[in-house]
Amino acid sequence: MILPTELPARVLFVCIGNSCRSQMAEGFARHQHSDVIAALSAGVYPASIVQPETIATMAEKSVSLEGQTPKTIQSIAAEQVDLLVNMSRMTVLHLFPGFKGGNLIWEVDDPIGQPMIVYQDVRDRIETLVAKLAAQLRPEPSGTAE
Repeated sequence: MILPTELPARVLFVCIGNSCRSQMAEGFARHQHSDVIAALSAGVYPASIVQPETIATMAEKSVSLEGQTPKTIQSIAAEQVDLLVNMSRMTVLHLFPGFKGGNLIWEVDDPIGQPMIVYQDVRDRIETLVAKLAAQLRPEPSGTAE
């Protein structure tokens, strides 16, 4: 997988409803890694709301999702995205015509309808994955101390 070289990388996080996983990923990217990730999120079949459990579990990490709403992948212009991160467990590239960037697939369970502990576990996994992606995008230090 070739990662974008221009920073911040324009990353689109995709899940099914854009109400749980992709919103969490966008939240972490914006809050903790905006130096290397310009985050967007979308869903294959957007829900009507961001799930209250998603908002609550992110607030536990001091990440606000205020103002976020579910969006469809078709509402994002392909030329505005360098890297697509797919958590939907569905093929989505056909829904994103003209996209020429990188494509990552993250295996993350959908917490919708599950107890809060599941949302928290999913949130923590996504936080780790977003941090790893940000670390891969960050340039190496340019000097060495001697």
